[in-house]
Amino acid sequence: MRRPAWTVPDRWSLARQLLALQAVIVGLLVVVGVTLAYLDAGRTVDDRATQTVTVVAATIADAPDIRRALTTSSPSRTLQPYAERVRRDTGVDFITIMSPAGIRYTHPNPARIGQRFIGNTAPALAGRPFTETYTGTLGPSVRTVTPVFGKGRRVVALVAVGITIEAMSAELRQRLVLLVAIALAVLGAGMAGTYLVSARLRRQTRGVAPGELREMFEYYEAILHSVREGLLLLDRSGRVVLCNDAARDLLGLPADPRGRPVATLGLPNELAAALASAEPRPDEIHIGDTRILVVNTSPVRSRDRAMGNVVTLRDHTELQGLTGELDTVRGFAESLRSHAHEAANRLHTVVSLVELGRPEQAVGFATAELETAQRLTDRVVGSVTEPVLAALLLGKSAEAAERGVEFVITEDTAVENAVEARDLVTILGNLIDNAVDAAIEGGNVRPPRVTVTARTEGSELVLEVSDSGRGVDPDAVPEMFRRGWTTKSSGGPVGHGLGLALAGQAVRRHGGTIQVGSGTGSGTGAVFSVRLPLDPR
Repeated sequence: MRRPAWTVPDRWSLARQLLALQAVIVGLLVVVGVTLAYLDAGRTVDDRATQTVTVVAATIADAPDIRRALTTSSPSRTLQPYAERVRRDTGVDFITIMSPAGIRYTHPNPARIGQRFIGNTAPALAGRPFTETYTGTLGPSVRTVTPVFGKGRRVVALVAVGITIEAMSAELRQRLVLLVAIALAVLGAGMAGTYLVSARLRRQTRGVAPGELREMFEYYEAILHSVREGLLLLDRSGRVVLCNDAARDLLGLPADPRGRPVATLGLPNELAAALASAEPRPDEIHIGDTRILVVNTSPVRSRDRAMGNVVTLRDHTELQGLTGELDTVRGFAESLRSHAHEAANRLHTVVSLVELGRPEQAVGFATAELETAQRLTDRVVGSVTEPVLAALLLGKSAEAAERGVEFVITEDTAVENAVEARDLVTILGNLIDNAVDAAIEGGNVRPPRVTVTARTEGSELVLEVSDSGRGVDPDAVPEMFRRGWTTKSSGGPVGHGLGLALAGQAVRRHGGTIQVGSGTGSGTGAVFSVRLPLDPR
C-alpha cells in the first residue's frame, strides 16, 4: 500500500519525526488563528465603519446650524466648510448634504456641488435612515443616508456620510501587518519549543527511529520472557522497573511487581538489601524458603549519575543438592581410603605377631576390629533399607571416628522409605556435620559423642541428631537456619553458616518441620528433630 504523501519517512529518528509533526501542527494552528483573526478584524472594521457613519450622519442631521443654513439663498456657502471640518474631525471620507431632490450642497470635491447625488435616497425620504454599500463618485463605500426634518417632521434635506472601501481596506491591512507579526512571533516560539522538546527526545532515544524502537522492544520482550535467568531492573529509589517471568518464579512473586519497592515484596531482608545495594554484589548465594539463589547485582550509571541496579538471579538449588551428594561420596571415599590405610597397619601388625610366634594374639587382634565394623554395617544395612541413608550413616560414622567423635546410631533406627535422596543428604548430612563440629568444640564429655536416630512414624520420617556440645541459646534458634549463622570460631567465614540454612530450606521444601532443643540426659547438648512427610511409593 502506498504511503500518504503527508507522512514522515520511517527512516527518520523519532525526534526528527516529532519535530516535523509538531512543526506542521504549530504552522496549521498559526494559519488558522491568523485567518480567524483576519476575518474577525474585517468584521470589526465593517461594524466600526457602519457605526461611525451612522453616528456622524445622525449628529449632522440634528444640528440646528443645518436647518438655518437651508433657509438661506446659498446653503452651500455655509454647509460646505462645516461638512469639511466635520469630515476631517471624524475621519470619514465624504459628507454630502443634499436637497430632498438629491441636489448636492456639499461634497469633498467642490466641483461636484450642485450635481445630483448618486445613490439610493427613497428610505430617507420616507423618514427612515439607512445604511448601504454603494459605488459613488469616490468609489465603493459604506454610507448612511439620514433625513433632516423641518417643521411638522417634513423632510427638508438629506445627509449622506460614507467611508470608502479603500480606506477600510487600508485599515484592515494595517491590522493584518500586526497579525502577521504576532503570528510569526508565535510560530517562532512554537518552533523553538518544538526544537527543544525534539532535542531532549533525541538525547533520550539516542536518535533511534520508531520502527527500530518497536523492533527493539519486541526483541527485548521476547528475550526477557524466554531466558531462564531471572532479571530485575531497579531504579534509584529501589523500585522495580522490570521483572521477567524467571525472576518472578525464582523470587516467588505472585504478580507483576513493577513500580513496587523491593522492601515491600516480602523477600528476606538479606536478599532485599542485596538487590538494592549501591555496591556490586557478584555471585552471592542467598537461601530462600524453597530455593538457593545466586545473585549478581550491578549498579548502572549514565553520565556519572546513578540510574539503579541490574540484578540477575540463577537457581542454584539442584546444583547445591548435587554438591551435597558429591561431598557425601567424597567423604565416603575418604573414609574408605582411611580404612584401607588402617587395614594396612593392622595387617602389618598381624604379620608381625605371627612372625613373633603369637598366632592366637594375631587372630584376636585381626578379628576384633572386623567384628566391630561388621556389626555396625550389619545393623545399619539391616535396619535401614534406604541405600542412600544407609551409605550416609556409614560414611558419617567413619568420618566421625577419624575426628575422634563417638558416632552412635540408636537401636530404634529403622527406615523403610525415605524422602528424595538429594534432600535427605542435605538435611541429615548437614545436621550430622554440625553436631560433630559442636561436639568437638564444646562440652566436657570425652570422647565427644553424636547420636543419630532415623525412624518412620506413620507417614512421617523422623530424624533426630544430638551432640555432647554446649547446646544452643534458645534466643538464637530463629536465626540458626539463615545463611551466615555460625558458632565456629576458626577457619574464617568461608563455608560456614550455610549448612543449617540448606537443611532448613530442604525441610520447608518438603513441607516438614525442624525443631531445636536441649537434651535431658547427662552430656547432651543440642537436639535437632526433623519430621518429613514420606514420599508415596
